Amino acid sequence: MSKQSAKSQANGRPPMRKMNFKVLSRVLKLLFKSYPVLIPIVMVCIISSSLVSAIPSIFTQKVMAVITKYLDSGNMSWASAKEEIFPLIAILIGLYIFSLIFITVQTQLLAIITHGFLGKMRKKMFEGMQNLPIKYFDTNKHGDIMSYYTNDIDTLRQLVSQSLPSLMQASIIVTTVLFIMLYYSILMTLIILLGVVCMFFVSAKFGGGSAKYFIRQQKSIGKTEGYVQEMMNGQKVIKVFSREEQVKKDFDEINNELCADSTKAHAFANILGPVIMNIGNVLYVVCITMGGLFLVTNFPNVSLSGLPFTIDIVIPFLNMTKQFTGNVNQVSQQINSIIMAMAGAERVFSLMDQTPEVDEGYVTLVNVEIAEDGTIKETDKHTGKWAWRHPHGDGTLTYTELKGDVRLHNVDFEYEENKSVLHDVTVYAEPGQKVAFVGATGAGKTTITNLINRFYDIADGKIRYDGINVNKIKKSDLRRSLGIVLQETNLFTGTVMENIRYGKLDASDEECIKAAVLAGADDFITRLPEGYNTMLSNNGSNLSQGQRQLIAIARAAVADPPVMIMDEATSSIDTRTEAIVQRGMDKLMEGRTVFVIAHRLSTVKNSDVIMVLDHGRIIERGNHEKLIAEKGTYYQLYTGAFELE
Repeated sequence: MSKQSAKSQANGRPPMRKMNFKVLSRVLKLLFKSYPVLIPIVMVCIISSSLVSAIPSIFTQKVMAVITKYLDSGNMSWASAKEEIFPLIAILIGLYIFSLIFITVQTQLLAIITHGFLGKMRKKMFEGMQNLPIKYFDTNKHGDIMSYYTNDIDTLRQLVSQSLPSLMQASIIVTTVLFIMLYYSILMTLIILLGVVCMFFVSAKFGGGSAKYFIRQQKSIGKTEGYVQEMMNGQKVIKVFSREEQVKKDFDEINNELCADSTKAHAFANILGPVIMNIGNVLYVVCITMGGLFLVTNFPNVSLSGLPFTIDIVIPFLNMTKQFTGNVNQVSQQINSIIMAMAGAERVFSLMDQTPEVDEGYVTLVNVEIAEDGTIKETDKHTGKWAWRHPHGDGTLTYTELKGDVRLHNVDFEYEENKSVLHDVTVYAEPGQKVAFVGATGAGKTTITNLINRFYDIADGKIRYDGINVNKIKKSDLRRSLGIVLQETNLFTGTVMENIRYGKLDASDEECIKAAVLAGADDFITRLPEGYNTMLSNNGSNLSQGQRQLIAIARAAVADPPVMIMDEATSSIDTRTEAIVQRGMDKLMEGRTVFVIAHRLSTVKNSDVIMVLDHGRIIERGNHEKLIAEKGTYYQLYTGAFELE
């Protein structure tokens, strides 16, 4: 590792970086793949308009040559001027008209390509994000993820709509003008090229310096947006504890970091243009001086054209000098813009390249008809009966009725390597049983349910569902058979009916209402301004926390799964509402396997099995009466001798 890289990493900063050609190449490949016809048309337009911009210098020289000829002869008439000069002017006007047409087509197509490409990129990002494991969202700030879709993707808009076309156009003009200058005077061209070498040296110096800060700027933007979102979600907590000043102080630190990174990035970038422009101005003065000296001394002209060094070459050459250096300046500026875009593109690709959730399952959930003799037959009809379709290596199929028998055998789990969370956990939940988990925060209760859903995979042991190893079941089918009500309620923008139907998209209105009645939500829903058609937004901010939870329970009820997971489902509901919900939940849980996580021990008294966890181990198990009789940890929790933390 270089000293500079080591120092940068020690300071928590990335080492200096230059143009990331690998990322640029990937962007270009995606562009051409998305628009294989339109991109070449745009390139033709750019090339054509660029050549038209460079060619007028030739006609300017020809006009000056005609004027010089008549000035030297002293015999210039309107007729002769009309005959020799006007055709050249007409050609110039025609070229500019063609240039206008090409530019118009180019800009219109670029608008289509740019926003279409960004739409496809956002689609790829979002589709890829849906396939990421829960761990990714647990370990990354949501505001930072949002920044990928806003700030980082916007750098690609700048790249496609402006930077790449401008770079291509300026490069073509520079190349064309260079050949024209060589055609007229090799010596004068070499003088200009010496100045251009200085330009590229300056560009490389400042461009390399700004690259690392543009990358840091994009990361700081994501960090800032993540913090702002976190504070917006926690406004009530901030105000309850009067932490406004502390929040302001913390934000100032993050904001100042972003400001410093942005300032340094743009300080390097903004100084580049003026420096190169002034180098161009110096070159212009040098060309005037050298051109004048060559004319006065009758210095022999070395050129591809073989023309003598005269005033009709010097004047157009000065215009070409301005055009040449101006476009070299444009090239350097666009390179700087591309470097900035690559910083954003690199972050976009980092999201797209995240390892998707692995699913090696091949056992699927299908609708079946079950005969009186127990024979299971797969059907396309919705029968309300389900079975696991299990293909075997010899080509045969077996069907196992979905009953909800869930068993964990000697399960170990760790979120991070060498940091075990669950130790040798064994749980048997037979169909129709209600299993409750009790324990302090961090004991491993929610972790067990996350493993049943396969939000995370176990480190050791086995989990079987109806006798089938869950690793063999496709995750989407596994989760389809499970209903879950979380402690944190998430409602989506839409009507109450649509939020309930989210549990089963093909559910009828009658089914949704029935589920709401079962959950005890129908009473308050019918009293809303528009009943089930009341619009919800901002996670149902127009409802109480308890009402939001009731809708979440109704959403799980309409899915009608054989296994239900209640993760602190009644934690946000008052005691009176809890009694209503509990009656509905009791009906909901009839005939289902249910896992309940609760701090209120009154909600788990009627469980078939209660398991007490402590630091990832099951220390007690049994029903309420058995555990009370044992007078262990559960007894002390129930009687108030201990309290759950």
